[in-house]
Amino acid sequence: MSNPCQKEACAIQDCLLSHQYDDAKCAKVIDQLYICCSKFYNDNGKDSRSPCCPLPSLLELKMKQRKLTPGDS
Repeated sequence: MSNPCQKEACAIQDCLLSHQYDDAKCAKVIDQLYICCSKFYNDNGKDSRSPCCPLPSLLELKMKQRKLTPGDS
């Protein structure tokens, strides 16, 4: 398995670069990464790792803060 959610992580970098690192303007792509990572952990277990995803405990916190659920898209 090669870097799950890499596409979403790269999209965040591109968005931040094009918006002078204003993360508020990149909220949708950040949400997409978190949703992708949530699916990754659900499919592969919380012990799985991807360099593109925060650890499961941090991901859960971020998703709760952003009011996201794994089924969002």
